[in-house]
Amino acid sequence: MNQKKSLTVKDWDEADKPREKLLTLGKKALTNAELIAILLRTGVKGSSVVEMAKEVLASAGNRLTTLSRLEASQLTAINGMAKAKAATLMAALELGWRMQGEFSEDNILILNDSKALFNYMSPLVADIDHEEFWAIYLNNAKKVIGRQRIASGGQTSTAVDIRMVFRGALECKAVALMVVHNHPSGSLRPSPEDKHLTQQLSEAGNLLQIKLYEHLIIGLSPTGQVSYYSFHDEGHL
Repeated sequence: MNQKKSLTVKDWDEADKPREKLLTLGKKALTNAELIAILLRTGVKGSSVVEMAKEVLASAGNRLTTLSRLEASQLTAINGMAKAKAATLMAALELGWRMQGEFSEDNILILNDSKALFNYMSPLVADIDHEEFWAIYLNNAKKVIGRQRIASGGQTSTAVDIRMVFRGALECKAVALMVVHNHPSGSLRPSPEDKHLTQQLSEAGNLLQIKLYEHLIIGLSPTGQVSYYSFHDEGHL
């Protein structure tokens, strides 16, 4: 009985090849798997590059945001995913996050609400696997005049030195600030420590006449949805 031969990309019709399809029909015509296939370039024996790309996506629940959080060791565990392929894919996904952050820096210089702060900071902290705490310093018009990472910790917590937060504010002559930290677990529920820290920051700011406008918790859920919790919107500031 003859076994059916698995087709490689070279055996496909010209219109079905991802790279040729992109050049002919434009990038919007390609599926996520086809775009990833262009990065991977080649498949493995018995499996085309697009089939391999689909397996890569499936390993992340078909979510690009989840895929962007996978480490090299997790990617190379996939059949046929050599280190070079993993590095190429990780680099492309990181560029996507940085492009989003670049847009935020260029276009959101005035932070009027929690959504603007979320758009400004989520590219920096949404997809990392440890907690980070950032302070954003503002002038009277709520224009960003400084930004500083105050602390970087483990997967469940990070220690924040309040003196460091306000030292940065004084150095750039800020009249107000907003703070942000991420929850790598994806849960947006503030911990008792989060609430206590917010209260301390607010009280210290009142003494120094540097108002704390917002404290945002940003999380990336297991399904790849990036969202946030706002202490201001919830009536705690």
